[in-house]
Amino acid sequence: MLSADILRAALPAARPTDIARFATPLTEACAEWSIDTPLRLAAFLAQIAHESGQLRALVENLNYSAEALLLVFPRHFDASQATAYARQPERIGSKVYANRMGNGYETSGDGWRYRGRGLIQVTGKANYAACGTALGLDLIAQPELLEQPAPAARSAGWFWHSNRLNGPADARDIETITRRINGGLTGLDDRKAHYARACAALEVSHELA
Repeated sequence: MLSADILRAALPAARPTDIARFATPLTEACAEWSIDTPLRLAAFLAQIAHESGQLRALVENLNYSAEALLLVFPRHFDASQATAYARQPERIGSKVYANRMGNGYETSGDGWRYRGRGLIQVTGKANYAACGTALGLDLIAQPELLEQPAPAARSAGWFWHSNRLNGPADARDIETITRRINGGLTGLDDRKAHYARACAALEVSHELA
């Protein structure tokens, strides 16, 4: 069902080299995790398009300015802290992801080590452990494996399956899918635009009957 031509149509800003290296891994991941209807595939492609910048980014960029830190992570920084941490991605990741998702204290470096990776940004030591168990990979020792095409695609499929996203995909419920991936509705308009494009590529309506 998925082909390089469909991937190009659904993700028009993706680089040709990325289309070539992801077409087969994504096809295999969709087969592995039962993303096996046009509606499921369209919703999946829409979300990975947004999360990865159309296959360009496989690891979370935490190189924030002080102003951006206050906007993106207002619970973690006041003005003086934002200035102290600005443009220091490793320190930022270690702080904002500390003491949650299985990560240790800020000084452990877990937040940076297990920052978002893959096509749907697996984040946190506990999630890396669970994903690694499912994929048969030691992602605790080698988290950077999720920056490779096949594990990046499989981890996205695993996340999709683990969060039971085929159901809302069948119902064309992009908001529910977005909430389960993002924790909110960040980037919803972009995700919906990608969804409409993917549905067109797969010749299925993106609108509820």
